[in-house]
Formats: sequence, structure tokens, C-alpha cells
Amino acid sequence: MDTLFLVLSLFLPRITLIYCYFTHHIPYNNVPFIGDALLTVFLPRVLVLIYIVDNLGTDSPWFWIHLVAAVAVYLSGSKYSHKRYKKRG
Repeated sequence: MDTLFLVLSLFLPRITLIYCYFTHHIPYNNVPFIGDALLTVFLPRVLVLIYIVDNLGTDSPWFWIHLVAAVAVYLSGSKYSHKRYKKRG
């Protein structure tokens, strides 16, 4: 896998995936195209994790970095939305 893809997808996963689709630089994977398209739109970090596991395995430090980033984004996003909900009501 390209290191540039790994670094960019850490910060901007959806934009990186769309760019790679249009430039035909998607890493090797076993996900069908419809799965690629749906996961890119709805769960891009999960798709990046699938690509990393398919190419580098779970022993790679990139897998753990992306997993920690995904959990951190998920947890911080839910706090933000909870805070906004409390302000409204």
C-alpha cells in the first residue's frame, strides 16, 4: 500500500477514497464494487481498515493507528452531537 494513501486516509478518509477511485489507485481488496461505494459514502474509516487488513494484516502499526483514530472520531462525534442536542432541548 502507498504510504501517502495511509497518511491522507488517516485525516481525510472519504476524500482520499474518492480521489483514489477516480485515479485508479485503490489498494487491492476483496470488497465488491457496491460495497466499496456504500462504505465510501457511509463508513469510510471502516473501508480503509478493510484495505489495510487485506494488504498489511492486523500486525501492521497502520492498522492500529487507523483503528485508534476511528474510535476517537466516533467517540468525540457522539459527545459533540449529544452536547448540541442538550442545548436545543
